[in-house]
Amino acid sequence: MIEIDFENQTAYQEEEAWLPLMRRYIEKTLKTEGVDLDLNDYEVSLTWVTPDTIHKLNAEYRNVDRETDVLSFPMYNFPEDQAVLSAPSDIPVLLGDIVLNPARAEKQGKMYGTGFKREMCYLTVHSMLHLLGYDHMEAADKQKMRAREKAVIGDVDAPQPI
Repeated sequence: MIEIDFENQTAYQEEEAWLPLMRRYIEKTLKTEGVDLDLNDYEVSLTWVTPDTIHKLNAEYRNVDRETDVLSFPMYNFPEDQAVLSAPSDIPVLLGDIVLNPARAEKQGKMYGTGFKREMCYLTVHSMLHLLGYDHMEAADKQKMRAREKAVIGDVDAPQPI
C-alpha cells in the first residue's frame, strides 16, 4: 500500500480530484520499477507549494535562485540503499518528499500543449523517479530517466492498468 502524506499550501483546492490520479502514477512508477507493493507499505510526502515557496526551497537546497516546477527529496541513496525496496519491513518505508508547484505545472501544460493534467502527472512521475535514485545531470542519465518516464506515464487520458 502507498500512503501519501499530502499538504496543500496553494490556492488550488481540487485535491479530491487530483490525489487519486497522482496516487495512481506513484503506484505505477513503483510497479514499473519492480517494487513489490505487497511486500511493504510505502510512504511519500507530497506538498503543493506556491511559486515563491519553491523558489526559496530551490535556492536553499540546490543553490539555484529561480522558481522550478518540482523538487524531490529522497530518503535513501540509490543504488546503495536498493535493498530497502525489497526487504520486508514492519513499518512503512518512507521514500521521500515531493514538492510540486501547480502554478508552474499549469503554465508548462499550456506552453507544451499537453495540458495541466498531464503535466501534474508527469511531474509526479519525474519526482518519484528521483526518489528512486534517477537523475538527469549527465546526458546518459537524462536519456535513461526520460525512457523510464515514458515507460510509466504513457498516455495520461488512456485507461491505465494498475
